[in-house]
Amino acid sequence: MPTGLITLLVALSPLVWGSTYLVTTEWLPAERPFWAAVIRTLPAGLLLILWSRYLPARNQWLKLLVLAVLNIACFQTLLFIAAYRLPGGIAALIGSVQPILVMLFVWFNLNIRPAKAAVIAALVAIFGMYLLLNTPGNSWDQWGAMAAFVGAISMAAGSFYTRQWQLQLPLLALTGWQLLLGGLLLLPFALLTEAVPWPLSTEQLYGYGYLSLVGTLLTYALWFWGLRSLNTVAVSALGLLSPLMAVILGWLVLDQTLNHQGIAAMSMVLISVLALQWIQSKPQPQSNSSNTSTAPTLKTKEDIL
Repeated sequence: MPTGLITLLVALSPLVWGSTYLVTTEWLPAERPFWAAVIRTLPAGLLLILWSRYLPARNQWLKLLVLAVLNIACFQTLLFIAAYRLPGGIAALIGSVQPILVMLFVWFNLNIRPAKAAVIAALVAIFGMYLLLNTPGNSWDQWGAMAAFVGAISMAAGSFYTRQWQLQLPLLALTGWQLLLGGLLLLPFALLTEAVPWPLSTEQLYGYGYLSLVGTLLTYALWFWGLRSLNTVAVSALGLLSPLMAVILGWLVLDQTLNHQGIAAMSMVLISVLALQWIQSKPQPQSNSSNTSTAPTLKTKEDIL
């Protein structure tokens, strides 16, 4: 399949994830971040495992568990904490540092310096998000902001190690087992710290169903497919589409303001995302011979970057 088509399909994931903040604040029961994460991940994981009918090998379980913690348990919990405590756009703005974090993981773990143009494009995108969301009415809750930032670190690490380890599992099994393990890890915390969200209204059932089936089962399968097929920084850069979608939905559904500065900032972010895709698709020379020996799973610099 052409790389451009893969990129477009993978981009659906962050676009859908951009609706998480709206659905959480408007449709879900208040102050239930652990239950929101559990209900979002467990049913989706079970469905994918039943569909794939694949049991991982004994030597794959530890790495699979680490990925489940980073990509699912930690990230999902912090995502919902941020969504409950911050405006959707602000939470997404903090999460937009993820491409920079992935570049740092590659640099520190594989001794591969990121391309200067890629760093500039990522910084321009973050600045564009700042301009887009820098309005007087936005509030910054300390714990919500911290949750959003640590969540970005967790997702960046999960994306890096998903690509680096290259677990030989079918895509649906890889996705399903991470969702199931992540949900099971979160279940005790939900039972001990939060009241069970029951009974649920029809609106709340639709909200949970949308987040589980569309916002998790479909999108995570596409995301992990992208991490297998594309380079890690290019995939993480697509995450910048999530805050854009959060802002657009706020404008369309919640009547939030979108002025000329906002439109210009959105254009800046989109151009930066396209620039990152183009930069990362170009072959890049090896900086030194030691780079290849530190990454036995990957053959060339562009494989991971």
